[in-house]
Amino acid sequence: MEPFIKQTGVVAVLDRPNVDTDQIIPKQFLKRIERTGYGEFLFLDWRSLPDGSPNPDFELNNPSYKGASILVTGRNFGCGSSREHAVWALLQHGYRAIISTSLAEIFHKNCFENGVCPVLLSEDQVAEIMSRARSSPGYRLTVDLESCELSDENGLRIPFVIHNDEETHTFRRRCLLEGLDEIDLTLQHQDAILAYEKGRGLA
Repeated sequence: MEPFIKQTGVVAVLDRPNVDTDQIIPKQFLKRIERTGYGEFLFLDWRSLPDGSPNPDFELNNPSYKGASILVTGRNFGCGSSREHAVWALLQHGYRAIISTSLAEIFHKNCFENGVCPVLLSEDQVAEIMSRARSSPGYRLTVDLESCELSDENGLRIPFVIHNDEETHTFRRRCLLEGLDEIDLTLQHQDAILAYEKGRGLA
């Protein structure tokens, strides 16, 4: 997993609550056996018209959001099914951080397992970032996980958490900074695991 330390990038706004994983990555793409190649299908049903052309009414088709690496969105983002493919699609499309007031629980966990930084803010703070991004095409933010602070070039400074439970925030922050998923965490105890297996006659 690629570590997340600091990301500076264009902010895209998807001001919708309860965006579910079936919209993030439609179900027909879950048949793929690879973990790559999902970025091009992100929000496909919203992004495209029936003839396959871009939907001009879909927010993320706004040219000013081209190349965005930070997504700010409404509450309960990532609800619905538990498909990890939703995070894969977001990451492979270029998003490294998701800003919201709340994320669905399993989606939230999947972000941590794939190097996507979830940024939790108050409703007023999310509204302020959305307003700045809409009024300034190409608006950029810096998400600094070392200091747990958002900043922009106009003096904005907002502290954030990645989980509302302090202990979980501390643990998950370390994992993101060091690029540790569950397999990496397990391998940190490889010597103890091998010793146990030898003791049981398994190695």
